[in-house]
Amino acid sequence: MTTRIPSYGGHLMADKIRFVHVGLGPMGANLCKVALQKSGIEIVGAVERVNLGKDVGEVIGLDRKIGVALTDDLVAALAAKPDVVLHSTLSSLELVQEQLATVIRSRVNIVSTCEELAYPWETHPGIAKKLDALAKEHGVTVLGTGVNPGFCMDTFPIVMTGVCQRVEHIRIARIQNASSRRLPFQKKIGAGCTPKEFEALKASGKLRHVGLRESADMIAAAMGWKIAEYSETIDPIMAEQETASPYLTVAKGQAAGVEQIAVGKMHGKEIIRMEFRAYLGAPESHDTVYITGTPNVEATVKGGIQGDIATAAMAVNAMPRVIAAAPGLFTMMDIPPVHPYAGTWGDLI
Repeated sequence: MTTRIPSYGGHLMADKIRFVHVGLGPMGANLCKVALQKSGIEIVGAVERVNLGKDVGEVIGLDRKIGVALTDDLVAALAAKPDVVLHSTLSSLELVQEQLATVIRSRVNIVSTCEELAYPWETHPGIAKKLDALAKEHGVTVLGTGVNPGFCMDTFPIVMTGVCQRVEHIRIARIQNASSRRLPFQKKIGAGCTPKEFEALKASGKLRHVGLRESADMIAAAMGWKIAEYSETIDPIMAEQETASPYLTVAKGQAAGVEQIAVGKMHGKEIIRMEFRAYLGAPESHDTVYITGTPNVEATVKGGIQGDIATAAMAVNAMPRVIAAAPGLFTMMDIPPVHPYAGTWGDLI
C-alpha cells in the first residue's frame, strides 16, 4: 500500500517533487546535494550570482552533471513551474523579503533557511503579515526552518513539553565543538579573532548566532506566554591553548568562539533561558533541554546535533509537508513532524 502524507487543506502534488534551488553557498550546496540524493525529487532550476552557466552538479561537487545550469534570473528559473523553492541565501528577513515575494507571486511554495523567517511574528510583524497575506492570496506555503532556529532550541523543547501538565520555565543549552563546522560558521562565531577584533565585530552586528530571539518567541507562543522583557549577551570564549580546525588555527588568547545567552521574562520572572556556546575545542558537544514543570523534564542529545547535516535534513524533509500544507506563512509549530523517507518521495504524493 502506498504511504501518503495527508494533505492539510493544501496543494496537489505531482508524481515527483520538482524544486528550484536559490542560493548555492556552502550551506545551500549541501542542501541541494541532500535533496538530489532522494529518489523522486528533481531539480529544475538553480539561482546564484556566481558560476553562471555552469552545471549545478559541477558547482555543488557531484561527480556528474545533472543538466541544470546556474542563472541569476529568479523569474526565469521559476518559469519551470516547480512545486517548491529551496531558499538558502541570507539570515536577514529584511534583505530576502523581496526574493520570497517574487517566488510567492509565481505561485511556488518555499522552504527557507533564513533564520529570521523561523518565527518573524514578533521581530518583523509587518513583513510577516505581508508574506502571510501574499502566500494566502497566491495559494502557497512559506516556511523558515533549519537546525537552529527550526529544531534544537525551539521545536525540540516544545515537543518535550508535551508530556507536561504545566510548564513554569524552559532552559535550553546548545554546546558545540565548532571545529567540524563550515569556515563561514567559524568566522561568524569569531574564531581566531583578537579580543579587540571580536568586540569590533560584535559592535557591527556581524558576530552572533542569528535566531535566538525567534526561537524564544516560538516557544513563548507555543506556551501561551508573552515575553515582556528580552535580553541577549554576547561574549568571547577565549582559547586557553592553541587549537585548530581544518580551516584555521586559534592561538592562545584569541577567541575560540562565542557564548550567547538569551533570557525572556514575563511579569518580571524568567521563563525562558537559552545558552548558545560554539567554539573550537569544546570538550563535549550536547543539546540539552531543562523543563521546570509537572513533571520536570531533562533531555540531552549526547554529542550534539551537527548543524550542517541537520540544517540540510530539516529543510529537505520539510519539502513534502510544505507542499501539502494550507496556504500562508508557517512555522515549525504549524506543520506535522518532518522526517526522512527511505522510499521514493513520489510515493508521498
